[in-house]
Amino acid sequence: MPFARRSRAALLTVTVLAASVLPAWVLKSGSAAQAQGAVQSISAADKKQGAEAHPQLLQEFGGAMTGAQATYVASVGKTIAVQSGLSNAKGDFTVTLLNSPVNNAFAIPGGYVYVTRQLAALMNNEAELAGVLGHEVGHVAARHSSKRQSAATRNAILGALGQVLTGALLGNSAIGQIGQEIFSTGSQLLTLKYSRGQETEADNLGITYLQRAGYDPRAMSTVLQSLANQNALDAAIKGTTNQVPQWASTHPDPASRVRAALTRAGASASGRTNRDVFLNGVSGLTYGDDPAQGIVDGSKFTHPALRLAFQAPNGFYLVNGTQSVAISGQSGKGEFSTASYSGNLESYIRTVFSGLSSQQQLAPQTVERTTINGLTAAYGATRATSGNGQVDIVVYAYEFSPTQAYHFVTISQAGQSGQFNSLFRSLRRINATEASAVKPRRLSVVTVKTGDTLQSLSARMAFTDRPLERFLVLNGLTSTSKLVPGQKVKLAVY
Repeated sequence: MPFARRSRAALLTVTVLAASVLPAWVLKSGSAAQAQGAVQSISAADKKQGAEAHPQLLQEFGGAMTGAQATYVASVGKTIAVQSGLSNAKGDFTVTLLNSPVNNAFAIPGGYVYVTRQLAALMNNEAELAGVLGHEVGHVAARHSSKRQSAATRNAILGALGQVLTGALLGNSAIGQIGQEIFSTGSQLLTLKYSRGQETEADNLGITYLQRAGYDPRAMSTVLQSLANQNALDAAIKGTTNQVPQWASTHPDPASRVRAALTRAGASASGRTNRDVFLNGVSGLTYGDDPAQGIVDGSKFTHPALRLAFQAPNGFYLVNGTQSVAISGQSGKGEFSTASYSGNLESYIRTVFSGLSSQQQLAPQTVERTTINGLTAAYGATRATSGNGQVDIVVYAYEFSPTQAYHFVTISQAGQSGQFNSLFRSLRRINATEASAVKPRRLSVVTVKTGDTLQSLSARMAFTDRPLERFLVLNGLTSTSKLVPGQKVKLAVY
């Protein structure tokens, strides 16, 4: 979270430019569908639109990665993209490896294709990577965005506290309805929705592209399975229902989509997977949060560059984004971010409140000053109507310098805002020693040796919680999988 907070007007600009952005692996099942008609080649208008949206999307998703790993991913992406018929020239496609810790992939008209390093790390061979990118290119080739755009009443780049997550976790409760509007800035969740038929069509096109390129088309099924497994693990870690994966806005019945993809490819199909080439290509990738954007470690957030840290309350989990950090739980939600600061905390708090909702005028009843861990702080609260209930909204702000402040915004059922008191009290500065101790996790590809077991290898993972489950999902394995000496597997290590 580099805290490059932008206004809602700026976000709307990105939305207009990126209106044709495809959803990040919206996992939907449905009847088989075939692409109809000839594929339209990349037009000058497509190129112009894509070129305008590209730099803003890079900013929203942590920037483009460079180096050997990014070059490798781009090569695979271009190889699969030319199978679509959009263009026969690899040079017409721009394939970007994004520095983002969420599982995400998308494409926009003009030949622009994107995949995050986190999603690339989840895959286990080159065919899977090609399948994911082929799916996204398939959306563009089938012109799904133009077909759905007129029906999309709200398509924007939303944060981890956006309307989808808020609504899914809190339903149509009072928190859910007002929270959908309040927490609707930030990035890293694309919400333009597609029909089940369109998602199936994109799967089928991706499978076709795999076959044309000589890859094993069954890879589409295996990568969908890995995504479903990762979603289930994320839900278990966070203690939430297995409903909303980070890469999607909805997730109905992923198992049927896995089966459909395998049936479409053919259970006895064959082709290259380039597993070892792929593993060598992604080895060393940052896994999870980048220290430059802050690190979430369990319920703790630390930002070594900004020299700050805080702790989520019991029962809440953190999701780091490029614009803010989400604090999510079943009984309330919040975010940590920043805004322009002129040296007056009361004015800062009132400005934050005024920007929370376009439907209601929100303002604190009073603003109280205090000191938290040596920091000058202030807070304000208001009670608002949302749906059929009342909610409490709190803004708690901290001065770090005469020109820099940070704040929490929280929302909870009326009378329950006290659940965030420990969060408000936890924000503190960190010293240089603490900052230098923050290290990123990276992918390490190791060769299985005689005597290695699932348990012994997973013990080397840089996680204290669920290391075995994380190892299995990362490598597409199950608890009954047998390791073979000489086999290569991935570890997330410091």
